[in-house]
Amino acid sequence: MSKLVITDLHVTVDTEDGPKEILKGVTLTIKEGETHAIMGPNGSGKSTLAYSIAGRPKYTITGGSVTLDGQDVLALSVDERARAGLFLAMQYPVEVPGVSVANFLRTAKTAIDGEAPKLRTWVKDVNGALEALNLDASFSQRSVNEGFSGGEKKRHEIAQLELLDPQVAVLDETDSGLDIDALKIVSEGVNRFRAREGKGVLLITHYTRILRYIEPDYVHVFVDGKVAESGGKELADRLEAEGYDRYLKPASA
Repeated sequence: MSKLVITDLHVTVDTEDGPKEILKGVTLTIKEGETHAIMGPNGSGKSTLAYSIAGRPKYTITGGSVTLDGQDVLALSVDERARAGLFLAMQYPVEVPGVSVANFLRTAKTAIDGEAPKLRTWVKDVNGALEALNLDASFSQRSVNEGFSGGEKKRHEIAQLELLDPQVAVLDETDSGLDIDALKIVSEGVNRFRAREGKGVLLITHYTRILRYIEPDYVHVFVDGKVAESGGKELADRLEAEGYDRYLKPASA
């Protein structure tokens, strides 16, 4: 069964000059067990796609559809989308002062499952997820993202992915700001998630370096709000060598 199906999606954002169309007809299907990478230059609409799927209010859907296992995602509230099995790892995770990582994770798990996890097993699960990401157990007592390094923020998001166990993970520039050691740790966490039965991953990135550790089944080039080309991992290798110029230059007369 197809997991996430995006069909002819059009999205606008309000600006000082009025609504501006950012997504101009995106069509993409992520099936069970597949990892899709979206690459493209700045301003091409990659993050807009992620936030539109997740339900961020500033993005207005003007056409098209998004379904998850046949369910109309666009008809759901943000929390309903999470309960349906969508997960978004943000490019810039926000700070939540005064809320500990432990409380945040347990509250999120309770909201998604509809019941609180048993405390004894939950503490063990949290500590195990943190340890797998090279985070000390004391990390769970810190306020969410407050004073975190870039690597800690991204590793915390992958801990959420591990514990919340969604059906489809949308990862928006998860490699942003990571040194090579943190990149490897985060990638290993994503690969553990991918290995679970029936999962799908939509990985948004500027660079090919994360694709050395998380091998995609498909690569899509995003330009001017739509998919300009699709292929396998070899397409990412070509982008690394050639850049995006061939997509940005006007066609010869």
